[in-house]
Amino acid sequence: MSGVNSDQLIVFAVLAATLGMFVWNRWRYDIVALMALLVVALVGIVPPDQVFMGLGHPAVITVAAVLVLSRGLLNAGVVDTLSKHLMRAGNAPWIQVAVLTGIVAICSGFMNNVGALALFMPVAVWMSRQSGFSPSLLLMPLAFGSLLGGMLTMIGTPPNIIIASYRAEAGGTPFGMFDFMPVGALVTVVGVAFIALIGWRLTPRREDQDDSESLFEISAYLTELRIPEGCKYAGQTLHDLLSVVQDDSDVMVVGLYRDEQRQEMPSIYKVLREQDILLVEADSDSLKSLIDETGLELAEERSKEENLADSSGDDLEESQVAKESTRVDRSSDATAEEKTEEKPKTKPGKLTLVEAIVTPGSVLLGTTATGVDLRKRFSVNVLAVARQGHRLRQRIGKIRFVAGDILLLQVQEENMSAALSSLGCLPLASRGLEIGRPRKVFLAIAIFALSLAMIALNLVSAATALVCGALVMVLVNLVPPGEIYKSIDMPVIVLLAAMLPVGNALETTGGSQLIADGLLNIAGAVPPIATLAILMTAVMLLSNVVNNAAAAILAAPVAINLAQGMQVSADPFLMAVAIGASSAFLTPIGHQSNTLVMEPGGYQFGDYWRMGLPLSILIVAGATPMILWVWPL
Repeated sequence: MSGVNSDQLIVFAVLAATLGMFVWNRWRYDIVALMALLVVALVGIVPPDQVFMGLGHPAVITVAAVLVLSRGLLNAGVVDTLSKHLMRAGNAPWIQVAVLTGIVAICSGFMNNVGALALFMPVAVWMSRQSGFSPSLLLMPLAFGSLLGGMLTMIGTPPNIIIASYRAEAGGTPFGMFDFMPVGALVTVVGVAFIALIGWRLTPRREDQDDSESLFEISAYLTELRIPEGCKYAGQTLHDLLSVVQDDSDVMVVGLYRDEQRQEMPSIYKVLREQDILLVEADSDSLKSLIDETGLELAEERSKEENLADSSGDDLEESQVAKESTRVDRSSDATAEEKTEEKPKTKPGKLTLVEAIVTPGSVLLGTTATGVDLRKRFSVNVLAVARQGHRLRQRIGKIRFVAGDILLLQVQEENMSAALSSLGCLPLASRGLEIGRPRKVFLAIAIFALSLAMIALNLVSAATALVCGALVMVLVNLVPPGEIYKSIDMPVIVLLAAMLPVGNALETTGGSQLIADGLLNIAGAVPPIATLAILMTAVMLLSNVVNNAAAAILAAPVAINLAQGMQVSADPFLMAVAIGASSAFLTPIGHQSNTLVMEPGGYQFGDYWRMGLPLSILIVAGATPMILWVWPL
């Protein structure tokens, strides 16, 4: 290639391979970014003292601080307060779309957009069920609203934070907190209006999927089995009983009845007695295998409604025996039972059924319920799994979870938030939506507002102000110490830290200048507004197949070199990159928000462009002249 030196060829080859692996999605994007960094470091393009400089970059620190602040706002109940008022919206789909999309857009301007989406997803599903239409009408607009809102402020989305830092490197001062507002507000208002009036009508209606009532109709799989007199498992533990069929069948004990009392989710070390009745969740094949192998008998049939009510967690009347760390001694059945029953008893909380979605960062990915040992480690039962809007009929123990799977979980109410957080799952819709009571709302808002004021008044840098705010959130226990690092999306942090040196290598080798020269040839034949639109469109297309932060890092140096070649201000070109990087509306892989709603909405890969394409065209048409008006060349 004429005019291209060896270093440029290496950088271009690495970037091409990196983008290809981003699209392939075989390895997580942070791992791919780290591989790209190590390649350019090992060949000597990135100096040794700059390989890991991204870890201390202000943009990386700012993103981490924003994630901690977002967790504090969520824990304080700020979004819950807004959610309560959304319940009063009318039943007309366009009204619900307008209200939900608008409010999530506003929240996304000041907090992590995935976090805002996660809080409003249960509200959207609940509203759709109450109104009798498919959640697919609400969830894609909700995801797109979270992306639009991120354009409002510097902290709304990582690309804005990155662009602000690149402006400083280009010789100017960093973009301020609200410098993105004029263009971002126009794009958000126009986008939300389009989605509410026209866009939602372009979303697919998954009328053929299981309806909300039948998606997890578990009552048909609940059966009562009695331990008869003389049964060899009387005096042994529940673990002993289930181990007989564990490898071949999918059986789950969700309740135990003894002496007219019931115990929900009994300990696997519970010692069984004759005449105990087990409430078992199993399909017909697994149930037959259990009966054949153990000699249990079918108990008198109770109503399905009664079984389901019991399994969903009415007030418990029997204390649960504490779990033992070692297996009960079988040498004396009576002694073993006596010792077990004498263990300290605690009154467990009310059990509940909750539907939760598996997020892209969940510990469940690629594993099974048996492999993770959910019952022992998290006191959680997986009763059913749905994918693409349909319940999976295979054995639960054999299902390998993927991002977007919807799980029907049985869990203690007071432990639900902690369990879901540990698993990396988001509550989608419980049996009757309940919004937690907000606490310390005004304190959280005051801390956050003070951080923003420090940035707006140029008292300190954005990174310093936001780290101060995050620290105060921790000190006042809005973010418990145990949640600090859980709230930070480490794959995104590693992606930024790795791609920043790679993007710098593109600049130092002259690669970004080479791309800019190609764009300059186009710019000489078209008006500046067309050049700006072409740049925005190119970044927009890139952000639909790679992480938006990576798109911003790669495109920002090109934008600066393009402006220098045209001998104009870099500001409008950097703004165009910011808007384009945040406009991933064509695919489900361009942004986590799009990925999260794919399974609950029953969407296919090709469904996104139906609403996303006209929305993208509208954004380019509206944002380009607005950028030039606010940030002239």
